[in-house]
Amino acid sequence: MKTKAIRLYGVNDLRLEEFDLPEIKDDEILAKVVSDSVCMSTFKAAEQGANHKRVPNDCATNPVIVGHEFCGDIIKVGKKWQGQFKEGSKFGIQPAIDYKPVMNGLGAPGYSYKYIGGDSQYIIIPNEVMEQGCLLPYEGESYYKASLAEPMSCIIAGYHENYHSDYANHAHIMGIKEGGSVAILAGVGPMGLGCIDYGIHCDRKPSLMVVTDIDQARLDRAASLLTVEEAAKNGVKLVYVNTSSIADPVAYMKELNGGKGYDDVFVYAPVAPLVEQGDALLGDYGCLNFFAGPIKTDFSAKFNFYDVHYAFHRITGTSGGNTADLKEAISMAGSGKINPSIMISHVGGLDSAVDTILNLPNIKGAKKLVYTHISMPMTAIADFAELGKTDPFFKDLADICARHNGIWNDEAEKYLLANAKKI
Repeated sequence: MKTKAIRLYGVNDLRLEEFDLPEIKDDEILAKVVSDSVCMSTFKAAEQGANHKRVPNDCATNPVIVGHEFCGDIIKVGKKWQGQFKEGSKFGIQPAIDYKPVMNGLGAPGYSYKYIGGDSQYIIIPNEVMEQGCLLPYEGESYYKASLAEPMSCIIAGYHENYHSDYANHAHIMGIKEGGSVAILAGVGPMGLGCIDYGIHCDRKPSLMVVTDIDQARLDRAASLLTVEEAAKNGVKLVYVNTSSIADPVAYMKELNGGKGYDDVFVYAPVAPLVEQGDALLGDYGCLNFFAGPIKTDFSAKFNFYDVHYAFHRITGTSGGNTADLKEAISMAGSGKINPSIMISHVGGLDSAVDTILNLPNIKGAKKLVYTHISMPMTAIADFAELGKTDPFFKDLADICARHNGIWNDEAEKYLLANAKKI
């Protein structure tokens, strides 16, 4: 079977190519990818090439398919898995498998394989993905929500990874402090939006959530999608703060918390002063989660170790969610408890993926969603209406999104898949 896919050959060397997939083995599964959301981690893999810990050393001669936030349909099941998986069923995938092929580090779909990755029309799912329970049946109506389940699982992992100490018995209590205070710094990017959404609607909620950024337009969009009223209905006081115009953001934010430091702080941008601000915001027994993955291997920031000793400050970090986190994300999205649609700002076809990945930090907005069987420039949902003045296709998409509070939705996906130009 032929497939078109985006393959990585080296530093900033991504190519949209057509090639043949081999016949599947008895322990493999053939699948069709429908949607893949673009992750900053894919940009980092492209920027580093073979120097990335999950990209093989020989990618120049054995290129890998990129993209790891994907969903699609199972087409053919090898004998080994025919009792567990069915042809025609939808699937989601947990890419953070525990597998070490012969390369310079961990292997993962979307980084390390010749025949599996999200930016491909068809893929071969290898045995180790099923062996580790990382191929997940998905019964949702739309594909994009399962694509977004992977980034949501990373967010959920952050909430579960934070911990607090019980000095009386030296136990670590996992998870954010229930009924406590949470600060989310640089928190209105795509992942920050998911962090807010989950914090408002999860079972272990804070009582106060303060979200900061320096971009007022992004703060306004976040406030319109995740309102203070919706948070209040769920018992959470939500405050958005633009710290760019505040002389002393730490003092101001502590004032919002009754003069105290915060129980949990999430840092969503790899900026040293922001990490140090997060450290200064911690209260007694507080935990800082450095969520944002830096590109530089020597990234560092100051941390107050006086407070580590006397105020029991803790620090942790998360890189990806586990399979339980992904199942939680799929379940919450499927039941409507969270709405990953708010993370999407742009939609495009497979032929837009190379430029999107290589220029991702410079493209404003939130998540970029790729549909692998269509041809379409990566287009902001906010631009649909203007484009619709001359193009009926975009007019229809604009009208559909307008009926859904201006965000991507099941109806829009169905229309796109039925009417967009095929690649």
